[in-house]
Amino acid sequence: MTERPPVLSVRGLSVRFLLPGGRRVAAVTDAHFDVAPGECLALIGESGCGKSVLASALLGLLPANARTAGQARLGDLDLLTADERTLARTVRGRRIGLVPQSPAAHLTPVRTIRSQLEETVAELTGVRGRTALRAAAEQAAARAEFPAGHLDRYPHELSGGLAQRAATALALVGDAPLLLADEPTTGLDRDLVDRTVDELRRHVDTDGDRALLMITHDLAAAERIADRVAVMYAGRIVELADATAFFGTPGPRHPYSRGLLEALPDRAFTPIPGLPPELGDLPDGCAFAARCPRATGACTALPPFTGSVACHHPAPADRAAATEDIRA
Repeated sequence: MTERPPVLSVRGLSVRFLLPGGRRVAAVTDAHFDVAPGECLALIGESGCGKSVLASALLGLLPANARTAGQARLGDLDLLTADERTLARTVRGRRIGLVPQSPAAHLTPVRTIRSQLEETVAELTGVRGRTALRAAAEQAAARAEFPAGHLDRYPHELSGGLAQRAATALALVGDAPLLLADEPTTGLDRDLVDRTVDELRRHVDTDGDRALLMITHDLAAAERIADRVAVMYAGRIVELADATAFFGTPGPRHPYSRGLLEALPDRAFTPIPGLPPELGDLPDGCAFAARCPRATGACTALPPFTGSVACHHPAPADRAAATEDIRA
Protein backbone atom coordinates (compact mmCIF):
# COMPACT_ATOMS: atom_id res chain seq x y z
CA MET A 1 0.00 0.00 0.00
CA THR A 2 1.33 3.46 -0.92
CA GLU A 3 1.85 5.67 2.11
CA ARG A 4 -0.28 8.79 1.97
CA PRO A 5 1.51 12.15 2.12
CA PRO A 6 1.19 14.14 5.36
CA VAL A 7 -1.52 16.76 5.69
CA LEU A 8 1.11 19.13 7.11
CA SER A 9 4.87 18.82 6.68
CA VAL A 10 7.13 21.23 8.61
CA ARG A 11 10.85 21.37 7.86
CA GLY A 12 13.31 23.71 9.53
CA LEU A 13 10.66 26.20 10.65
CA SER A 14 12.24 29.08 12.55
CA VAL A 15 10.76 32.37 13.75
CA ARG A 16 12.81 35.37 14.87
CA PHE A 17 11.42 38.64 16.22
CA LEU A 18 13.46 41.75 15.42
CA LEU A 19 13.48 44.20 18.32
CA PRO A 20 14.80 47.77 18.63
CA GLY A 21 18.55 48.01 18.93
CA GLY A 22 19.13 45.02 16.68
CA ARG A 23 18.11 42.49 19.32
CA ARG A 24 16.61 39.20 18.10
CA VAL A 25 14.32 36.81 19.94
CA ALA A 26 14.51 33.17 18.77
CA ALA A 27 10.89 32.16 19.35
CA VAL A 28 11.00 28.96 17.25
CA THR A 29 14.16 27.23 16.03
CA ASP A 30 14.47 24.55 13.35
CA ALA A 31 11.16 22.72 13.94
CA HIS A 32 10.69 19.45 12.01
CA PHE A 33 7.49 17.37 12.14
CA ASP A 34 4.66 15.92 10.05
CA VAL A 35 0.98 15.52 10.81
CA ALA A 36 -0.42 12.52 8.95
CA PRO A 37 -3.98 11.96 7.70
CA GLY A 38 -6.12 10.59 10.53
CA GLU A 39 -3.58 11.68 13.16
CA CYS A 40 -3.63 13.95 16.20
CA LEU A 41 -0.24 15.40 17.08
CA ALA A 42 -0.08 17.16 20.45
CA LEU A 43 2.55 19.89 20.77
CA ILE A 44 3.23 20.35 24.48
CA GLY A 45 5.49 22.45 26.69
CA GLU A 46 5.54 25.19 29.30
CA SER A 47 4.03 28.62 28.63
CA GLY A 48 6.34 30.83 26.61
CA CYS A 49 8.20 28.01 24.87
CA GLY A 50 7.10 29.06 21.36
CA LYS A 51 4.11 26.78 20.74
CA SER A 52 1.63 29.54 19.89
CA VAL A 53 4.19 31.42 17.81
CA LEU A 54 4.56 28.29 15.70
CA ALA A 55 0.77 28.17 15.23
CA SER A 56 0.69 31.84 14.20
CA ALA A 57 3.47 31.20 11.67
CA LEU A 58 1.43 28.43 10.04
CA LEU A 59 -1.54 30.78 9.65
CA GLY A 60 0.41 33.84 8.54
CA LEU A 61 -0.64 35.75 11.65
CA LEU A 62 2.78 36.87 12.91
CA PRO A 63 3.45 40.57 13.57
CA ALA A 64 5.42 42.69 11.11
CA ASN A 65 8.70 42.36 13.04
CA ALA A 66 8.74 38.57 12.65
CA ARG A 67 11.01 36.75 10.20
CA THR A 68 10.46 33.12 9.23
CA ALA A 69 12.65 30.47 7.63
CA GLY A 70 12.13 26.89 6.52
CA GLN A 71 9.02 25.29 5.03
CA ALA A 72 5.53 24.40 6.20
CA ARG A 73 3.73 22.59 3.42
CA LEU A 74 -0.02 22.04 3.43
CA GLY A 75 -0.40 19.83 0.40
CA ASP A 76 1.29 21.74 -2.44
CA LEU A 77 1.17 25.10 -0.64
CA ASP A 78 4.05 26.48 1.45
CA LEU A 79 2.30 28.40 4.21
CA LEU A 80 5.40 30.44 5.03
CA THR A 81 5.67 31.99 1.56
CA ALA A 82 1.96 32.24 0.71
CA ASP A 83 0.63 35.78 0.35
CA GLU A 84 -2.08 37.23 2.57
CA ARG A 85 -4.74 36.99 -0.14
CA THR A 86 -4.15 33.23 -0.50
CA LEU A 87 -4.12 32.67 3.25
CA ALA A 88 -7.28 34.70 3.82
CA ARG A 89 -9.29 33.31 0.91
CA THR A 90 -8.22 29.68 0.65
CA VAL A 91 -6.45 28.62 3.86
CA ARG A 92 -7.94 30.08 7.05
CA GLY A 93 -11.24 28.36 7.79
CA ARG A 94 -11.21 26.30 4.61
CA ARG A 95 -7.97 24.31 4.74
CA ILE A 96 -7.03 25.10 8.34
CA GLY A 97 -9.64 25.49 11.04
CA LEU A 98 -8.34 27.44 14.05
CA VAL A 99 -9.46 27.01 17.65
CA PRO A 100 -7.73 30.11 19.06
CA GLN A 101 -5.99 30.53 22.38
CA SER A 102 -7.79 33.85 22.99
CA PRO A 103 -11.34 33.37 21.70
CA ALA A 104 -12.44 36.90 22.64
CA ALA A 105 -10.01 38.29 20.06
CA HIS A 106 -11.57 36.11 17.32
CA LEU A 107 -15.24 36.76 18.07
CA THR A 108 -16.89 39.89 16.63
CA PRO A 109 -18.01 41.88 19.70
CA VAL A 110 -21.04 43.57 18.08
CA ARG A 111 -22.67 40.43 16.68
CA THR A 112 -24.38 37.51 18.37
CA ILE A 113 -22.85 34.07 18.33
CA ARG A 114 -25.76 32.85 16.20
CA SER A 115 -25.14 35.47 13.50
CA GLN A 116 -21.41 34.66 13.44
CA LEU A 117 -22.09 30.95 13.13
CA GLU A 118 -24.68 31.49 10.38
CA GLU A 119 -22.30 33.71 8.42
CA THR A 120 -19.50 31.15 8.75
CA VAL A 121 -21.79 28.29 7.71
CA ALA A 122 -22.94 30.23 4.64
CA GLU A 123 -19.38 31.16 3.66
CA LEU A 124 -17.78 27.74 4.15
CA THR A 125 -20.56 25.27 3.34
CA GLY A 126 -22.82 27.07 0.87
CA VAL A 127 -25.98 26.52 2.96
CA ARG A 128 -28.62 29.12 2.11
CA GLY A 129 -32.02 30.12 3.44
CA ARG A 130 -32.93 31.41 6.90
CA THR A 131 -34.33 28.13 8.21
CA ALA A 132 -31.47 26.00 6.89
CA LEU A 133 -28.83 28.41 8.21
CA ARG A 134 -30.49 28.54 11.62
CA ALA A 135 -30.54 24.75 11.85
CA ALA A 136 -26.93 24.43 10.64
CA ALA A 137 -25.74 27.03 13.16
CA GLU A 138 -27.47 25.21 16.01
CA GLN A 139 -25.94 21.93 14.88
CA ALA A 140 -22.50 23.55 14.80
CA ALA A 141 -23.02 24.90 18.32
CA ALA A 142 -24.06 21.48 19.58
CA ARG A 143 -20.84 19.91 18.25
CA ALA A 144 -18.85 22.15 20.58
CA GLU A 145 -21.23 21.76 23.54
CA PHE A 146 -22.29 25.40 23.17
CA PRO A 147 -25.78 25.78 24.70
CA ALA A 148 -28.51 26.77 22.24
CA GLY A 149 -29.98 29.14 24.83
CA HIS A 150 -26.86 31.34 24.58
CA LEU A 151 -26.71 31.64 20.79
CA ASP A 152 -28.39 35.05 20.78
CA ARG A 153 -25.90 36.50 23.24
CA TYR A 154 -22.96 38.72 22.40
CA PRO A 155 -19.36 37.69 23.17
CA HIS A 156 -19.08 40.04 26.14
CA GLU A 157 -22.06 38.26 27.72
CA LEU A 158 -20.24 34.92 27.74
CA SER A 159 -17.93 33.39 30.31
CA GLY A 160 -14.43 32.45 29.22
CA GLY A 161 -15.46 28.81 28.87
CA LEU A 162 -18.49 29.66 26.73
CA ALA A 163 -16.38 31.93 24.52
CA GLN A 164 -13.94 29.05 24.05
CA ARG A 165 -16.78 26.73 23.01
CA ALA A 166 -18.13 29.35 20.59
CA ALA A 167 -14.70 29.65 18.96
CA THR A 168 -14.46 25.86 18.74
CA ALA A 169 -17.87 25.69 17.05
CA LEU A 170 -16.73 28.24 14.45
CA ALA A 171 -13.50 26.31 13.80
CA LEU A 172 -15.36 23.05 13.16
CA VAL A 173 -17.84 24.48 10.62
CA GLY A 174 -15.72 24.11 7.51
CA ASP A 175 -14.54 20.54 8.26
CA ALA A 176 -11.06 21.71 7.27
CA PRO A 177 -8.42 19.08 6.41
CA LEU A 178 -6.21 20.43 9.22
CA LEU A 179 -7.60 21.55 12.56
CA LEU A 180 -5.17 23.68 14.55
CA ALA A 181 -6.28 23.89 18.17
CA ASP A 182 -4.22 26.35 20.22
CA GLU A 183 -4.93 25.69 23.92
CA PRO A 184 -8.53 24.61 23.13
CA THR A 185 -9.34 23.73 26.75
CA THR A 186 -8.67 27.17 28.26
CA GLY A 187 -11.32 28.10 30.83
CA LEU A 188 -13.12 24.75 30.71
CA ASP A 189 -13.82 22.46 33.65
CA ARG A 190 -12.55 18.88 33.46
CA ASP A 191 -15.79 17.42 32.12
CA LEU A 192 -15.98 20.00 29.33
CA VAL A 193 -12.29 19.50 28.59
CA ASP A 194 -12.95 15.83 27.92
CA ARG A 195 -16.01 16.51 25.77
CA THR A 196 -14.23 19.24 23.80
CA VAL A 197 -11.14 17.20 22.98
CA ASP A 198 -13.34 14.19 22.15
CA GLU A 199 -15.15 16.34 19.56
CA LEU A 200 -11.83 17.48 18.12
CA ARG A 201 -10.82 13.84 17.87
CA ARG A 202 -14.11 13.00 16.14
CA HIS A 203 -13.31 15.67 13.55
CA VAL A 204 -10.31 13.53 12.58
CA ASP A 205 -11.87 10.10 13.00
CA THR A 206 -14.96 10.77 10.88
CA ASP A 207 -12.79 11.46 7.83
CA GLY A 208 -9.46 9.70 7.48
CA ASP A 209 -8.06 12.54 5.38
CA ARG A 210 -8.23 15.08 8.22
CA ALA A 211 -5.61 15.81 10.87
CA LEU A 212 -5.36 17.66 14.17
CA LEU A 213 -2.45 19.66 15.56
CA MET A 214 -3.28 20.43 19.19
CA ILE A 215 -1.08 22.88 21.05
CA THR A 216 -1.56 22.50 24.78
CA HIS A 217 -0.03 22.50 28.24
CA ASP A 218 -2.86 20.19 29.40
CA LEU A 219 -1.10 16.83 29.45
CA ALA A 220 -4.27 14.97 30.46
CA ALA A 221 -6.04 16.26 27.35
CA ALA A 222 -3.05 15.33 25.20
CA GLU A 223 -2.96 11.82 26.66
CA ARG A 224 -6.67 11.42 25.99
CA ILE A 225 -6.62 12.05 22.24
CA ALA A 226 -3.08 12.26 20.82
CA ASP A 227 -1.45 9.67 18.58
CA ARG A 228 1.94 11.31 18.87
CA VAL A 229 3.48 13.95 21.11
CA ALA A 230 5.98 16.68 20.22
CA VAL A 231 7.65 18.37 23.20
CA MET A 232 8.90 21.95 22.82
CA TYR A 233 11.40 23.66 25.11
CA ALA A 234 12.85 27.15 24.65
CA GLY A 235 11.71 27.31 21.04
CA ARG A 236 12.99 23.88 19.98
CA ILE A 237 11.25 20.55 19.59
CA VAL A 238 13.26 18.28 21.89
CA GLU A 239 11.26 15.05 21.61
CA LEU A 240 8.82 13.44 19.19
CA ALA A 241 7.22 10.21 20.41
CA ASP A 242 4.32 7.81 20.15
CA ALA A 243 1.73 8.96 22.70
CA THR A 244 1.12 5.51 24.20
CA ALA A 245 4.83 4.98 24.85
CA PHE A 246 5.30 8.57 26.02
CA PHE A 247 2.57 8.51 28.66
CA GLY A 248 3.07 4.84 29.53
CA THR A 249 6.04 2.50 29.12
CA PRO A 250 8.89 3.14 28.46
CA GLY A 251 7.98 6.82 28.92
CA PRO A 252 9.72 9.94 27.59
CA ARG A 253 13.39 9.90 26.65
CA HIS A 254 14.23 13.59 27.15
CA PRO A 255 14.84 14.69 30.78
CA TYR A 256 12.58 17.71 30.27
CA SER A 257 9.73 15.54 29.02
CA ARG A 258 10.17 13.26 32.02
CA GLY A 259 10.09 16.28 34.29
CA LEU A 260 6.80 17.46 32.80
CA LEU A 261 5.15 14.13 33.56
CA GLU A 262 6.68 13.86 37.04
CA ALA A 263 5.20 17.29 37.89
CA LEU A 264 1.63 16.02 37.41
CA PRO A 265 -0.48 15.61 40.59
CA ASP A 266 -1.27 11.98 39.77
CA ARG A 267 2.44 11.16 39.43
CA ALA A 268 5.31 12.37 41.61
CA PHE A 269 3.96 15.96 41.84
CA THR A 270 7.56 17.19 41.73
CA PRO A 271 8.11 20.44 39.82
CA ILE A 272 11.08 20.92 37.51
CA PRO A 273 13.57 23.15 39.38
CA GLY A 274 14.47 26.54 37.97
CA LEU A 275 12.96 28.50 35.10
CA PRO A 276 13.26 28.30 31.31
CA PRO A 277 15.80 30.66 29.73
CA GLU A 278 14.71 33.86 28.02
CA LEU A 279 14.18 33.29 24.29
CA GLY A 280 16.22 36.41 23.62
CA ASP A 281 19.17 35.09 25.62
CA LEU A 282 19.50 31.39 24.88
CA PRO A 283 22.73 29.52 25.70
CA ASP A 284 24.92 28.15 22.93
CA GLY A 285 24.40 24.56 24.11
CA CYS A 286 21.39 22.68 25.48
CA ALA A 287 18.84 25.19 26.80
CA PHE A 288 17.68 22.71 29.46
CA ALA A 289 21.14 21.97 30.88
CA ALA A 290 20.86 24.40 33.81
CA ARG A 291 17.76 22.54 35.06
CA CYS A 292 18.77 19.02 34.08
CA PRO A 293 19.94 16.32 36.53
CA ARG A 294 21.78 14.54 33.69
CA ALA A 295 23.78 17.55 32.45
CA THR A 296 27.51 17.12 31.80
CA GLY A 297 30.17 19.07 30.00
CA ALA A 298 28.88 17.67 26.71
CA CYS A 299 25.74 19.76 27.14
CA THR A 300 27.62 22.98 26.40
CA ALA A 301 27.21 21.91 22.75
CA LEU A 302 23.78 21.99 21.12
CA PRO A 303 22.41 18.43 20.87
CA PRO A 304 21.24 17.43 17.38
CA PHE A 305 17.67 16.26 16.84
CA THR A 306 17.88 12.61 15.81
CA GLY A 307 14.28 12.34 14.63
CA SER A 308 12.97 11.34 18.05
CA VAL A 309 14.97 13.24 20.69
CA ALA A 310 17.46 16.11 21.01
CA CYS A 311 19.58 15.24 24.02
CA HIS A 312 23.17 14.19 24.75
CA HIS A 313 21.96 11.86 27.52
CA PRO A 314 18.48 10.55 26.58
CA ALA A 315 16.83 7.67 28.42
CA PRO A 316 17.19 4.34 26.54
CA ALA A 317 14.54 3.65 23.92
CA ASP A 318 13.80 0.01 24.79
CA ARG A 319 11.55 -1.00 27.67
CA ALA A 320 14.03 -3.12 29.65
CA ALA A 321 16.75 -0.50 29.50
CA ALA A 322 14.26 2.23 30.41
CA THR A 323 13.25 0.31 33.53
CA GLU A 324 16.90 -0.07 34.46
CA ASP A 325 17.42 3.64 33.89
CA ILE A 326 14.51 4.60 36.16
CA ARG A 327 15.82 2.35 38.98
CA ALA A 328 19.25 3.90 38.67
